[in-house]
Amino acid sequence: MEFSEHIKTANVEDVVLKAPFHAPMKGTLCVTGHHLLFSDRSGDSSWQLLLLLRNIDAIEKSVENLLGYSSHSLNTGSNFRAVGSSGTITIKCKDLCILQLDIPGMEECLNIASSIEALSSLDSVTEMYPFFYRPSWLSLDDSWGLSTLEKHYDQLGALQAKWRLSNINSDFSICPSYPPTVIVPQSVDDQMLVKAARFRQGGRFPVLSYYHQKNGMVIVRSSQPLTGANRKRCREDELLLQTVIDSSERGYIIDTRSAQQAHQARMTGGGFESKSCYNSWKRLHRHMERGKVLQESLIKLVEACGDQSHNMDRWLSKLENSKWLTHIHSALSTAGLVAECVERDGHSVLVHGSEGTDTTLLVCTLAQLILDPDTRTLKGFLSLLEREWVQAGHPFQLRCARSAYSHARLKQEAPIFLLLLDCVWQLGRQFPLALELGELLLLRLAQEAYASDFGTFLFNNEQERCAHGAKDRTHCLFQYLLKSSEREQYINPLYEPTDFAIWPSVQPQSLHLWAGLFSRWTDHSQTMKEVRNEIWSIVTEHCGGS
Repeated sequence: MEFSEHIKTANVEDVVLKAPFHAPMKGTLCVTGHHLLFSDRSGDSSWQLLLLLRNIDAIEKSVENLLGYSSHSLNTGSNFRAVGSSGTITIKCKDLCILQLDIPGMEECLNIASSIEALSSLDSVTEMYPFFYRPSWLSLDDSWGLSTLEKHYDQLGALQAKWRLSNINSDFSICPSYPPTVIVPQSVDDQMLVKAARFRQGGRFPVLSYYHQKNGMVIVRSSQPLTGANRKRCREDELLLQTVIDSSERGYIIDTRSAQQAHQARMTGGGFESKSCYNSWKRLHRHMERGKVLQESLIKLVEACGDQSHNMDRWLSKLENSKWLTHIHSALSTAGLVAECVERDGHSVLVHGSEGTDTTLLVCTLAQLILDPDTRTLKGFLSLLEREWVQAGHPFQLRCARSAYSHARLKQEAPIFLLLLDCVWQLGRQFPLALELGELLLLRLAQEAYASDFGTFLFNNEQERCAHGAKDRTHCLFQYLLKSSEREQYINPLYEPTDFAIWPSVQPQSLHLWAGLFSRWTDHSQTMKEVRNEIWSIVTEHCGGS
């Protein structure tokens, strides 16, 4: 179906737009296949809104008929324009911005609303804007990613004595959500990997996530073992994990489910590593919420932040009931435990939950930020996201289909990536000099994950990206953010490199609401923007003077 078939009314004049930080404006509203455009023509000003339709999470409409038409006329869809009739469309965006459009004419209002609803929820990924985005300053011939796993492996020289690259998943037949190449223990051959993959949910057998160069310990990740109610075993999986550690060592399995959840999973074919079969590994459970619970937490938090009652007790109660800060606490404390096992205790760690595509990636990423100074640079952080989220199979298309305002029934949406960005912001707040990446980068990534001009966060895994030619037909966000014309705005001006681990506090008084995101469209965020600009000018002046 052509985009034009969804557009019932393409242009409307004399529309009034009410947007954050602007006085109401009257102008022309246009609907295209991928964008909503508004041009302000009042007085001498010329301001334009360009809103990606994919960024729209929900719309609410109301109409008034000043000439007395019955509501029955609206329900029957009669085509008319009543002089003196009008309508209002409230647009709630995935980036939490709320816009209001006052449109003259009921028919125009209902047509615009219908067009927006249809075009903002197209199911076909290849019809989304990244496949049509062709700016003059970018070329499809540009490199798509920042690095490959092969290059990452080559940079870790000491690793190569015990670990190797395997191309067993080159056609994605072993694990649809893994990249074509993975890093596995040197002594484990590909046939063993095939059998281990059959024993893990979704084929996600244990692979290397991080190598700690200080002591040679590693973090590996996987999905849950499929032991089932009959407590099935897989010798190849047991041997694979045994080769991760020396016979004289002990490893830790950090299961991001509660012990009860792990036991219940056996009833549906899943399970956990038993002590008798994995006697060199000690299993620890650190329950972390996911899925619907996490999505509802985000919804409650956004609702609390939008409460205009200005009643302190009500605000604090709503904030607590959302449990969002509790999820941050769980993520940071679990990542801290993993980092402590590796750095302080000198033990390797396996991290997994059920599928291994959500909380597993969250914990592994945060643990690396705690331990590895290289991941705290701008390029290092983006490379980490590419390796641990994009290439490792986080299902962005499913998890970020809807945000906090959607009226649609929840399916597989979950703001796990948003939770990661919030945790990184918490790290930056506690260690203001340790991260080169600034808050603006985190805000940009939060927006791009839900609606983007770029193809980086499209689809659910590398197999889908390859099948639809995403790397040949779309532009790479990470490459763009590192361009000289862009990168300066995303850098922390106070950054000072350190070789030490950064250990975040998870005390309640140490965790804060990320106002830069959740209060982004208030006067507070404008004030913070001015503060950031002032800091930049001071730092630039100081550096220039020295």
